[in-house]
Amino acid sequence: MKIAVLTDAESASGFRLAGMEVHVAEGREDAEARLKELVGRSDLGLLAVDQGLLPDPEAVVARELRGREFPVVLPFPSLAFAFGEERGDAKDYIRRLVKATIGYEIKL
Repeated sequence: MKIAVLTDAESASGFRLAGMEVHVAEGREDAEARLKELVGRSDLGLLAVDQGLLPDPEAVVARELRGREFPVVLPFPSLAFAFGEERGDAKDYIRRLVKATIGYEIKL
């Protein structure tokens, strides 16, 4: 199964350099449409979504995901979060997200 990323144009280059399949959205409406399209693909195992585009991507595609195991939708902090424009600790956020997803806490 493949891993895909839905992000903004500014962050896309870094994900492409890492060898990821990248989909760029220009705004919230475009991101919602692309997310719904990507969730329908049967070859995706993980879909990472920039929270700057969609703060709660699971809510957007809840109906499409009902009864399906894949893809797993993983929201990740936007650049604003990474540079401290939003409050919170990025490592703590990722730790909580992983624990909620797989049931285990990992040390970062």
